[in-house]
Amino acid sequence: MYVAVCSRMHVYINICIICLSFEGQVLNVFCPYRHPIASFFHLFFRVSATLIYLLCERLSNSFIASMVTIILLLSCDFWTVKNITGRLMVGLRWWNQVDDDGNSHWVFESRKGSVKQLPSSLPSDSEERIFWLGLIICPVLWIIFTFTALLSFNIKWLAVVIMGVVLQGANLYGYVRCKVGTRTNLKNMATSYLGKRFFKQAVSKQEGS
Repeated sequence: MYVAVCSRMHVYINICIICLSFEGQVLNVFCPYRHPIASFFHLFFRVSATLIYLLCERLSNSFIASMVTIILLLSCDFWTVKNITGRLMVGLRWWNQVDDDGNSHWVFESRKGSVKQLPSSLPSDSEERIFWLGLIICPVLWIIFTFTALLSFNIKWLAVVIMGVVLQGANLYGYVRCKVGTRTNLKNMATSYLGKRFFKQAVSKQEGS
C-alpha cells in the first residue's frame, strides 16, 4: 500500500514538472497573451483604484479607509507597471540612478529584438494594446477627477487625485520617453548611415574623375 501511494505521488510530481516546463508553450497555444498574469495586474491595481474612488462614498463612510486603500493601490500600480509589466509586455523600462558625484540621472531603455530570442519572450500585439491603453486612459481619468474635485470644492479628495495624476503620469512619461527615444536613436542611426554612404560615393566619384 505504501509503495503504491509513493509510486502514484512520484507520477504526479513528474506530471507537474512536465507541465511547468511546458508552461510557455501551453499558454501560447490556449491563450493569446504571452504574459497573462502581467497583463492582469497591469490593469488590476489602476482600475481598482479608479473604481474605489468612484464608489467609495457609497460603499464606505470612512474617508480615511478609502483614502489609504486608494493610495496603496496607486503605489502598487506604480511599482508593478514600472518594474514588471513594462519590461514583460512591451520590452521597455526606465529608472533613476545616482552617480558617484551625487547627480541624479534618468535612464530609458528598450529591449532590442534579436533573432536568437524565442518567440514566447517577445511582446505580443494584444499585450502592447492593453499596456498602452491602460497606461494612457487611467492618467486622463485622474486628471478629470482633479478638475472635478476643484470645481465641486471637494478639497478632501484633492491630495488623492493629485497623487493619482503624479504616480500614473510618471509611468506614462517614462514609457513614452522610452518609446520616443528608441525611435529617435533609430532615426539618428539611419541618418548617420546614409550620410556615410553619400560621403563614400562622393569621394569615390572624385577619385574616379
